[in-house]
Amino acid sequence: MANEEDDPVVQEVDVYLAKSLAEKLYLFQYPVRPASMTYDDIPHLSARIKPKQQKVELEMAIDTLNPNYCRSKGEQIALNVDGTCADETSTYSSKLMDKQTFCSSQTTSNTSRYAAALYRQGELHLTPLHGILQLRPSFSYLDKADAKHREREAASEAGDSSQDEAEEDVKQITVRFSRPESEQARQRRVQSYEFLQKKHAEEPWVHLHYHGLRDSRSEHERQYLLCQGCSSAENTELIKSPSEYLLMLVPPSQEEEKDKPVAPSNVLSMAQLRTLPLADQIKILMKNVKVMPFANLMSLLGPSVDSVAVLRGIQKVAMLVQGNWVVKSDILYPKDSSSPHSGVPAEVLCRGRDFVMWKFTQSRWVVRKEVATVTKLCAEDVKDFLEHMAVVRINRGWEFVLPHDGEFIRKHPDVVQRQHMLWTGIQAKLEKVYNLVKETTPKQPDGQTGPAGLVSGDQRVQVAKSRAQQNHTLLERELQRRKEQVRASAVLPGVQIKEEPLSEEGEEEEEQAMEEGEPMDTSPSGGFHSRLTNGLPVGWAVGGDGFNGHLPPSCASTPVAQELRAFVEATFQRQFVLTLSELKRLFNLHLASLPPGHTLFSGISDRMLQDTVLAAGCKQILVPFPPQTAASPDEQKVFALWESGDMSDQHRQVLLEIFSKNYRVRRNMIQSRLTQECGEDLSKQEVDKVLKDCCVSYGGMWYLKGTVQS
Repeated sequence: MANEEDDPVVQEVDVYLAKSLAEKLYLFQYPVRPASMTYDDIPHLSARIKPKQQKVELEMAIDTLNPNYCRSKGEQIALNVDGTCADETSTYSSKLMDKQTFCSSQTTSNTSRYAAALYRQGELHLTPLHGILQLRPSFSYLDKADAKHREREAASEAGDSSQDEAEEDVKQITVRFSRPESEQARQRRVQSYEFLQKKHAEEPWVHLHYHGLRDSRSEHERQYLLCQGCSSAENTELIKSPSEYLLMLVPPSQEEEKDKPVAPSNVLSMAQLRTLPLADQIKILMKNVKVMPFANLMSLLGPSVDSVAVLRGIQKVAMLVQGNWVVKSDILYPKDSSSPHSGVPAEVLCRGRDFVMWKFTQSRWVVRKEVATVTKLCAEDVKDFLEHMAVVRINRGWEFVLPHDGEFIRKHPDVVQRQHMLWTGIQAKLEKVYNLVKETTPKQPDGQTGPAGLVSGDQRVQVAKSRAQQNHTLLERELQRRKEQVRASAVLPGVQIKEEPLSEEGEEEEEQAMEEGEPMDTSPSGGFHSRLTNGLPVGWAVGGDGFNGHLPPSCASTPVAQELRAFVEATFQRQFVLTLSELKRLFNLHLASLPPGHTLFSGISDRMLQDTVLAAGCKQILVPFPPQTAASPDEQKVFALWESGDMSDQHRQVLLEIFSKNYRVRRNMIQSRLTQECGEDLSKQEVDKVLKDCCVSYGGMWYLKGTVQS
């Protein structure tokens, strides 16, 4: 109390927090100079910065007229650095060391405790510092002088030896090729100090303009150090309760914090979990559990959570496998991570795990050796994939860990259809990466619990009876379809319906497709029934040539046809040439992006898709593929937008006519034909634009997009 009476409060000062320069304000600490000299008195020749590294270099002029400056030493340094000849690359153009470079280094990484203060009119304004940089003299010119000295010595030695040496004999040399760099070696190289130094050196310098203390721009920027709104309502950061202010003044000691029990980093209580947003709750649960039925997920999230919102969130972090949700691979293996066993990057791990998940969509059983052979991954990585979603059975392989959830599939057909489209896209990517052969064998029924084995006589009899019953049902369906065809021909008398007998094989394929809900291939070579998908009306796919490649008038105005045409027109405006295979892939991706219950989920046949393409102003280009081509029938059907309304329509039409007679063409032939047909010399940019729209180059030849077979 006595000390407080002896030290009374003289003045109270209001403190304001200015945030206009909070993310831009740096403190530069220069070397110690005489008090009579300020850095504003020294001319700044140039300044530059590397923003990512927060590295600054300043060039300052040296007062060569000062009596303390040694002129002979300055001339000697300039001579050692630049030599006798002076040009634009010289460091000291005046042949005298008349400037000095200062390079920055960070003093501390945590600058939250530092601020710049400005006192004005009884108010203290604080601006947080974004960084503190210490500027020290840089002696890089000495390295340059040493390099010049070594070059002169090497040149003199080479000159002396060339005068005495006779012409050397031809010597045999050995050429060695470096072996391909392994993934582990690449990881080590990327993390090495030499690589990081090289990466830092590659960052370009950004040149800055220096403004002095009395410059008008400096005066303008200095105003931002003052708080713009000085009312107490706008400075809530400085309004604290007494207990909070006391805690800021006297923070708890580190020993006390260590005494508090800390839970493991991967453990989160349900109470803490339910304080997070719904999307984060779903992501954390799936990342920890890896495989979960939808009913279990709903029970963990609580009864008050909307199931529609959960369905929307689960599809962002998991994929549907046998009616259960399995966490996506990129959630477990983020982009910049790698395998703890082999060091392979996350992209390769995600691809291998997606292959395992896809195999479980085809069967309940997976063999680890087969996965390792296809993915070329080590046994530990493959075992991790399988342990996420399966259990091992001795002498049988790995079985999916959860039973087939048929109830979820029956309740949510839209979600199942969307997931099926996503898996179709993933399957196409896996087939391309791993060179897989498309599976033509039918799926095993859900009730089958193990690999195929020997079939007894009783089982064969039961199978024969069930097939006979299925054939009877199919015959009844066929009779009903033919009656509908007769009614359709009565409405459209100009259309003749071609009736083809159904083979027993075709009946089984159609029955299987209807049971599994998968769209069948509907190319014209597939017979009448291959043009029907998911119960579409017969009028949509009647007779391949009945409407000259266009949709019937009764169907062109339906919402499904309008949505499909809008997709086709938008797609061909972006990509002028597409094969049927690529168009179907893009359509599946489009379906996967649509919300559940959209009209396009009612089912689209291949025939309807082709008719819509032709009705949208496109033409089929009959590319003469070579006889030994490996392209599938869908890849050999090429469609192109004939008229888009821009200036290059005529050029593209000439190009498409060329490819209707040639599978591959050289550029000079294309350019000469375009010049001949268009009657004018086209510039290189115009020819490049047409080729970019429609073609790809491979091995010095040009192909239509999607037709090249590497």
